[in-house]
Amino acid sequence: MSIETDVDPDDISTNSSEAPAFAEIVERRASRRSVLAGGMAVAAGFMTANRAGSSAAAADNPGASRRRKRANLLGYSAIPLGYGDEVEVPPGYNARAFIPWGTPILGSFPAFVPGGNTAAQQEEQVGMHHDGMHYFAGGPGPRGSERGLLVVNHEYTDEGYLHTGTMTAPAKASYTPEMVRKSQAAHGVSVVEIREENPGDWAVVRSRLNRRITANTPMSFSGPAAGSRLVRTDADPAGTTPRGTINNCSHGVTPWNTYLTCEENFNGYFRVDPGPYTPEDQALISRYGVGGDRNNWATHDDRFTVTADDANEPNRFGWVVEIDPFDPQSRPVKRTALGRVKHESAYVHTTKGGRVVVYTGDDQVNEYVYKFVSAGNWNSLLARGRSPLDEGTLYVARFNDDGSGTWLPLVHGTGGLTAENGFADQADVLVKTRMAASVLGATRMDRPEWVSVHPQTGMVYLTLTNNTSSAKQISAANPRKPNPWGHIIRWRERGGDHASTAFDWDLFLLAGQGRSSGDGSTIADEDAFGSPDGIWSDPDGRVWIQTDGTQPLGANDQMLAANPYVTDGQGAPEIKRFFTGVSGCEVTGVITTPDQRTMFVNIQHPGEGTPSQWPRDDGITTPRSATVVVTKEDGGVIGT
Repeated sequence: MSIETDVDPDDISTNSSEAPAFAEIVERRASRRSVLAGGMAVAAGFMTANRAGSSAAAADNPGASRRRKRANLLGYSAIPLGYGDEVEVPPGYNARAFIPWGTPILGSFPAFVPGGNTAAQQEEQVGMHHDGMHYFAGGPGPRGSERGLLVVNHEYTDEGYLHTGTMTAPAKASYTPEMVRKSQAAHGVSVVEIREENPGDWAVVRSRLNRRITANTPMSFSGPAAGSRLVRTDADPAGTTPRGTINNCSHGVTPWNTYLTCEENFNGYFRVDPGPYTPEDQALISRYGVGGDRNNWATHDDRFTVTADDANEPNRFGWVVEIDPFDPQSRPVKRTALGRVKHESAYVHTTKGGRVVVYTGDDQVNEYVYKFVSAGNWNSLLARGRSPLDEGTLYVARFNDDGSGTWLPLVHGTGGLTAENGFADQADVLVKTRMAASVLGATRMDRPEWVSVHPQTGMVYLTLTNNTSSAKQISAANPRKPNPWGHIIRWRERGGDHASTAFDWDLFLLAGQGRSSGDGSTIADEDAFGSPDGIWSDPDGRVWIQTDGTQPLGANDQMLAANPYVTDGQGAPEIKRFFTGVSGCEVTGVITTPDQRTMFVNIQHPGEGTPSQWPRDDGITTPRSATVVVTKEDGGVIGT
C-alpha cells in the first residue's frame, strides 16, 4: 500500500511490546533453508537438482514427466527492469488495460469525466486504486473461463486526481459534503460481470450482478464481537449494524464461493478530538494509530470524528468482510472471529477434514501473523445454518530461532488474556487483537502482508515488505536491521495439517539488489526486486511475487515468478521477471481464469509522486488505476 504522504504510516511502529523470547537475537541467521529442504523435496516429489529427463523415461515414468514439467515451469523469457509509463510483459505476451477507475458498471452507466463526476455517479462506476481481486467463473467447464465475475478491491483515493483530475489535492477548507461522499464512493469493492468477446479482448456485461460496495454500504457484524460494548456507538447502540468498508486491500475466497475483503489502513481516516479518554479508549487509539483524517471525511461525516463520549467507531473497522458476489441484495458481513488488525490478506485453505484455515498478516512494521481455524467441517457448519468463519480459534505466530514455530491461541482466559489484564471476554480479545498478541509474546515481523498456500506442497508463503523502523527487533525470521528491501518466509504446518499448532519455517528469499550488491539479498542480480507485497501460487505451482515500494536502481514496481522446485545453484529459487508497471504505480492483485489462459493483474495509483498518463484510455490523460489483462499470443497457459 502506498499513500500520498511523505511518511508511510505502515513504516511507523505502534507496537511497544518487548516479547522476551525475541528481544534481541545475537547471532543473525541468513537462512533456515536446511530445516525444510528435505520436506520440500518430499512434498514436491523430486530433488531440485534433477532438472531433466529423457522422453523415453518420461513415457515409462509419470513421476519423471511430472518432475520435468515442474523443472520447466517458467518457460517465458525474463524481461529487464522497467522505467517507462507503459506495462511491459515478455515476448509472446500481450497486455491490455481493462476496467480503469471510473468505468461505468451499473445504474445510469455514467461516463468517466476526469475530476468531474458526481458522488452519485462514482457509486455507479468502478472505484479507485485497484488492489486484491478474484475471478469467479461464470459456470463449469471452458465457458467458465470466458465469462465470470471479477471482484476488485479499492484501497484508497488520491484526492487530487479524484476531485480535480490533477495531482494537486484540494485544500481542506474547500471540502464539501459532496466531495466527502464521492471519496467514500471510490472506496470499497466492485463486482463486475465480464466476458471475453475475442481472444484477450474482455468487456463489461450490463448485468444485474454488477455492484458497488462503498464506505456507506449497510453491513452486519457476526461472531463473538458482534454487539460488544466496544463496537456500540450512539448511531448503533446495539453494535450490530456497521456502515461501510474502507481501505480494502488484499482478499480471500471461500470454498463456498464468497469473497473476503480486508480492511487495512482504516486508522488514518479518523479525526481524534481532545479527551480526556478512558485508559481503555486511549490504549486502543494509540495501539491502532487512530487519527489523521487523511481524506477530510470528518469535516462532513461525524462517524469519522472520535470523541470521548463516542469513541468506538474506529473499532468497527479493521475486520475481514465477507461478500456474496452472486447475490447483489445480500448484506456484507464483518466476521469478527478473524480478529481486528490492519488486515493484509485473508487466504483461505481447506484441511483434509474440511476445516477452513484463514491466514492473514497485519500490515505495519513490527506487527504479527495470524491464522483462524474453523471449529468443524465447513460443509457441516453451513448445513446447520452456521458460518464457518464465526466459530473457531484465532492464533498468532511465534517463529522460534531454531526454525520451529508455534501458533498461540487468542482465547479469553488463557495465556494472560484475562479480565485482570484488560480482556473482559472473547469480544475484548478480538477487538484488541494486537494487544492480545503482544501479551502472548508473538513474533514482531517486518510488515507481514499477503499469504498464499502452494497447491502441491502445502507450503505457506508470506511476504514481509520491509522494516526500517528504529524499533525493529532482530530475529531469525527477520534477520536484517534495517530491512529496506523485505523478504519472503515460508513454513510447513506440522504433519501437513494446516490446523496444527506447530510448524517449521525457513527464509524463502531475501530481496534486494542482488547477491553481489552486499545488501544481504539472496537472489541473483538480474532478478533484483524490493518490497515484496502480493503473492499467489497458481495451480501449476508458480509463485507470483508483486512489489510495492522501493525497487533497485529506481525502477518501477514489478511482478516476478519463482519456481520453488528449482534453485539457481546458490540456494535461491529460480526467478524470472514477468511484468513491469508504470510510473508511480504499485503492482498488486493477480489471478487467472480457471484455464490459466487469461491473467488479471492490477495497477494501483499510477502517477503518484511522479507524472503518468497511463492507461491513456479514450484520450484521457489523467492516470487511472486499472486491471491489466495478460494473454499469451499462442493462447497458451500463462507462464509457460
